[in-house]
Amino acid sequence: MRQKTTLPADGLTGRARRARTEPMAVRPLRDGRYVVETDGGTYVVDIDARTCTCPDNAIRHARCKHLRRVAIEITLGEVPLPGEKSATCAVCGSRTFVPMDFHGPALCADHEHRPGDLVRDRETGGLLVVMRRLHTRADETPTPTGKLVSEYETNEEYGDHEPVFEAVYLESIRATANLDALEHQRAYRFPASRLRRVERQFIRQRTAEPAAVLA
Repeated sequence: MRQKTTLPADGLTGRARRARTEPMAVRPLRDGRYVVETDGGTYVVDIDARTCTCPDNAIRHARCKHLRRVAIEITLGEVPLPGEKSATCAVCGSRTFVPMDFHGPALCADHEHRPGDLVRDRETGGLLVVMRRLHTRADETPTPTGKLVSEYETNEEYGDHEPVFEAVYLESIRATANLDALEHQRAYRFPASRLRRVERQFIRQRTAEPAAVLA
């Protein structure tokens, strides 16, 4: 159960100020609405419909302090958007948000990889292009040889519970290749934390044709 908290409100007045200075606890519901507990009562906010069960909104149709507080906490990342739920990042343990119907190990924004991302293999230093994420753990995902991803010695330092990514080594890709062409390249499977997103400067240092790769 979340505790009531307040937020800084320098320079604000009226409902905007009360939304921050009055103690409130916001709790998401599975149907996409939010319960807002205050010292004066408990109300239900529907952020999409812009409604609240408090008199200020229900009777006077004002954008009440409860609606404002929910919007603020969504923006601050304190509560998920409607249709999302809280989860724990499998790499760092921090809180993150995932779709309500999501299953499998979750990742925060710092450890997530998207198809087409350039990443570095922490073990070899090689550059790879991410193909896809598999929503299974390293200790339950086999490689083409039948060996589990977690069973490789080079993966011993990475979590067995982490989700697995498929990626193609950059050196095996033609400069003009697109994601569709990558489907025909040999892909390797890695625990999430073995792959690190790289900066453009690193790519320039590791590739002979940076302009073609980065175009």
